[in-house]
Amino acid sequence: MSRLTHTLAALTLFALTAGCSSASVDEASVAAAASANASPDPDSPFWVDPAGPAAEQIELWRREGRTADAALLRKIADQPAALWPAGEIDPGPTVRAATSAAKAEDRTALFVAYNIPHRDCGQHSAGGAADADTYRDWIGRFAQALGDAKALVVLEPDAVAHIVDGCTPGEYHAERERLLGEAIDRLKQQPNTKVYLDAGNPSWIRDPEKLVEPLKRAGLETADGFSLNVSNFQTDAVTKKYGLRLSQDLGGKHFVIDSSRNGNGPLPGAWCNPPGRALGTRPTTRTDEPALDAYLWVKRPGESDGTCEGGPAAGQWWPEYALGLARNAQGS
Repeated sequence: MSRLTHTLAALTLFALTAGCSSASVDEASVAAAASANASPDPDSPFWVDPAGPAAEQIELWRREGRTADAALLRKIADQPAALWPAGEIDPGPTVRAATSAAKAEDRTALFVAYNIPHRDCGQHSAGGAADADTYRDWIGRFAQALGDAKALVVLEPDAVAHIVDGCTPGEYHAERERLLGEAIDRLKQQPNTKVYLDAGNPSWIRDPEKLVEPLKRAGLETADGFSLNVSNFQTDAVTKKYGLRLSQDLGGKHFVIDSSRNGNGPLPGAWCNPPGRALGTRPTTRTDEPALDAYLWVKRPGESDGTCEGGPAAGQWWPEYALGLARNAQGS
């Protein structure tokens, strides 16, 4: 799509294959991965995947003698990033494995539910569930797998904003809003799950007031809040200002910001794998703003936006782009 990009491929705890992976992840595999070198912040509430693609790349580059580059990638490997379970297969094994590992550390697992029918208007991340009943079944399996673990779910990037910008045909709007509301209700049946319904980014729907009624129709009232800047590059300052305006229009609803790749802000005119970008604020709940619940890495840094600027398919790991994000990041 022209404004926002996403992770499409299935993310397992150990492997990324071309397209959506059919591999499942079991709890024994998670335990085996504990020997990986991820070093999560002891003060962070969020779980770090010990064998994500950055961690695997570090081991490969160490064996190849690229020790300096491997060290730079620790900036990614040591940070919590959301898992995007595949829509084409049962999300349960991936979700259970992650929540089991997070629960053992008393941390919160981060997820994105991204499988709404007619997803992304047929663009880079096209796909989604075949129909409403397929989506209901998928989200039910997703929610059941969360159990009583602490989890945070960003729900359906694009879905509401594509209603507002008209990219999603009008005949699908009512069904989509109904499915989003049902998904929120189902996920919120899990006692320790927080849900944030996606609301696009400041460069997309420039007037946040246009989002208010669609978000309400999609069930935002029963969610914990909304998410902004998923897979995009808008700065923290711009996104927070936008979020506060939208929050005010929604009666003080809270929000989270994807800061995974916004360290250098956006590159004008480029939305897909723009060069020269940098990692942004590391995931934290310390925001100094009551309505802003967290900065998160929703988009997994280093995974492609799509086949542009020499990148692989959407969601696939691109080590050299990851290295650029890390190299350009400010601070440690």
